[in-house]
Amino acid sequence: MTADLIRQKLEEALKPELLEIIDHSAAHAGHYGNQKGGGHYNVTIVSAAFEGKSLVQRHQLVYQAINELMKDQIHALGINALTPSENSIGN
Repeated sequence: MTADLIRQKLEEALKPELLEIIDHSAAHAGHYGNQKGGGHYNVTIVSAAFEGKSLVQRHQLVYQAINELMKDQIHALGINALTPSENSIGN
């Protein structure tokens, strides 16, 4: 399952305190522009690896971790990348 692969790769690369993956793929199946398939996911990730990084740099770190999945298994990805001090989820 792609969500499990996303989780595994992000946990290995970024050691998150919190990682939430929401799969919206069923709502987008077969829409125009998604001929290859691939899922739609939203990721909320809280990691100390984001400290001192800009939003673009944070997103780059996420994309580096899941690069191989972006070719066929992920069509769209929403990213909410936070540092532990920015995290309001669960606090």
